[in-house]
Amino acid sequence: MNGPEHTPPAQSFGVCPAPVGSSGTILLGHGGGGRLSADLIARIFRPAFNDDSLDRADDAAVLALSPGDSRAAFTTDAHIVHPLEFPGGDIGRLAVCGTVNDLAVMGARPAWLSAAFIIEEGFAMDRLARLAASMASAAREAGVRIVAGDTKVAPRGAVDGLMICTAGVGFVPEGRSPHAAGARPGDAVVLSGPIGNHGIAVLAARGELAFRTGLRSDTRPLNSLIEQLFDAGIQIHAMRDPTRGGLASTLNEIAAASRAEIVIEEDAIPIDDEVAAACEMLGFDPLHIANEGKVVAFVPEDQADLAVAVMRRHPAGTDARRIGRVQGQQIARVLLRTSLGPTRIVELPAGELLPRIC
Repeated sequence: MNGPEHTPPAQSFGVCPAPVGSSGTILLGHGGGGRLSADLIARIFRPAFNDDSLDRADDAAVLALSPGDSRAAFTTDAHIVHPLEFPGGDIGRLAVCGTVNDLAVMGARPAWLSAAFIIEEGFAMDRLARLAASMASAAREAGVRIVAGDTKVAPRGAVDGLMICTAGVGFVPEGRSPHAAGARPGDAVVLSGPIGNHGIAVLAARGELAFRTGLRSDTRPLNSLIEQLFDAGIQIHAMRDPTRGGLASTLNEIAAASRAEIVIEEDAIPIDDEVAAACEMLGFDPLHIANEGKVVAFVPEDQADLAVAVMRRHPAGTDARRIGRVQGQQIARVLLRTSLGPTRIVELPAGELLPRIC
């Protein structure tokens, strides 16, 4: 479950630590996709709404339209980012791709989107037109239609330029049922490519790095790549796109839902040199950095090589790797076997690693 929040543009990077004890107010870290986000959902939203679909903790709800009918996937999302335009994308492209990908990882074929724009008074009309055109282009790339929407204008200072809220509907073909609780002992964990590019590219676009980088965000729709996996007969038990909170949050969510112990190999995880350098300089863990064009899939051991090969034939998966396996179901946790040999626990991010970037 995602929700909009305000991020001031003039905020320096760093870690917003988790508070000691309980808090009576919302903190920036509650929107970071880590431990505070999980606590907020468990404490406030699940008890209030009390619905089985929310309890499954998937990226979209899969629902029967009526008894005996095919299943539909439905999701909603809110998008804020600073700056609104960055190398490799912008808030419009981000909004489309994020919603499409949340449907696709549930096995759905995305079909329709809605979009609501919350615009700050004084926002430049030509810039809004440019972002809308980018959004339309991303929808064409993903093969979806934007069929409904709304517009609200907020007073100056009430919104950081522009927020976009989207909802999406897709249809799930028979025989597909990836879900957060679906990881099984022995499953291989397959990742479609390098992690962290989106988060570091957005940070660099703010001018907050001490060096220049040619990194571009990986923002892209993943539904065509995922369709190729299903077309190849891959049995996908669980699947997620690791966005806010990074790969660490995604794997921990699947481990918790599946009650699975997941072991990943540090040397197997693809990380571009510029991302690794930025993380080392700033003290960030690449596993916690946001992505917007990667997918992690849990597949049977005997299909892992085929899954990697299929991903590598697609432009969004040219550096796909097998990065680990589900070791068992005794303890719900994620372990990282380091390049030096020892194993450490991969924790959920405790606070907000960066100002919001997705």
